[in-house]
Amino acid sequence: MTDLADRWGIHPAQSWLRGEDPARPVEFDEKSGMWNVYGHEEACQVLADAKTYSSAHVQDLFPVQADRSLREGNLLDLDPPDHRKLRNLVSKAFSGKVVADLEPRVTALTHELLDQVDPDGFELVSALAYPLPVIVIAELLGLPASDRELFREWVDKLFAQNNEFSLNDSPEKMAEDFAEVSAGLLPLQDYLREHITARRRSPGDDLISGLVQAEVDGQRLNDNEVVNFSMVLLVAGHITTTMLLGNTTLCLDAHPAQRERVRADRSLVPVAIEESLRFFTPFAALARATTTPVTLGGQDIPADQLLMVWLGAANRDGRRFADPHLFDAGRDPNPHLGFGRGIHFCVGAPLARLEGRVAVNALLDRFPGLHVDPDQAPTFMPSPAMTGVKTLPLRV
Repeated sequence: MTDLADRWGIHPAQSWLRGEDPARPVEFDEKSGMWNVYGHEEACQVLADAKTYSSAHVQDLFPVQADRSLREGNLLDLDPPDHRKLRNLVSKAFSGKVVADLEPRVTALTHELLDQVDPDGFELVSALAYPLPVIVIAELLGLPASDRELFREWVDKLFAQNNEFSLNDSPEKMAEDFAEVSAGLLPLQDYLREHITARRRSPGDDLISGLVQAEVDGQRLNDNEVVNFSMVLLVAGHITTTMLLGNTTLCLDAHPAQRERVRADRSLVPVAIEESLRFFTPFAALARATTTPVTLGGQDIPADQLLMVWLGAANRDGRRFADPHLFDAGRDPNPHLGFGRGIHFCVGAPLARLEGRVAVNALLDRFPGLHVDPDQAPTFMPSPAMTGVKTLPLRV
């Protein structure tokens, strides 16, 4: 599939999707002023040590600071012990038991959505890969699922840019970029704030109600913390699954023998989904900052350095995976980093896996001849830090 990366126009920075292996597992990029971590072993080392490789310290390294109100309660930007305290507030909502109980709802919703598609062909993201996970996470949060087109409009704007940045950018450009991000988030923040205010007056049994009533160290979360926490759950709770469903469908289409293997043995559906997460890693990069001098991958890295951990490249590391550029729907073991690793391992991973399994099985059952439309190429997310279909036209 290395030639298809060019044919489809996947971001050129994702060289690993073109069968190219990085020269070194860790290297400094003069242009961006950041360290790139490509190796699987090295990525695991970074993600397992939140004290040395901090999430909270990342923003401190920018000469221009983003609005601090955007960071309050943002689970992705927190280190222990704050991260653990907030994560504990929602971890039970994504436990194995709770997710298993959601399967009938996910199954019914999948078939309701597929009942509405054109029998000759349809665009997968709009028809299923977007609405399925966003409806589920909206219902868990207590938001009207009917507002999903609003969510899509806001999230599309958030990810419409290529998100390329450099520590060497001028303060003026950096301030402009941060202001643009803040402005893009404002409608979603205002929307969530309205629902949070309503839950403070009249709580229900949803996640937002749980957050507004929760106490951390004897104190209730403030509105900014609940807004940002809810925003992470809403955005991360659907966009990974949206890309996962599109990517898995695309991978099986590009490998007909693997698709028929999975169709014949449905126990391989979860395995194929894991391989899709490795092969096309939705969130391909994470940022961390060193808090002390370290040696990583043979490189001496000072304190206060920004690291980009390229999960997509680590998932193609030939030192860890046999035939790393081959899509193998039966790959086992498969220690991919598609959901991260360590304390920031995706809290919604069990739900994403359930939604993926139900949806892929439904597509295989209902559309035996389903294939990518040869007259309409798929489009991909524009950011180098993301690998996922944005549109995927299919013929039945």
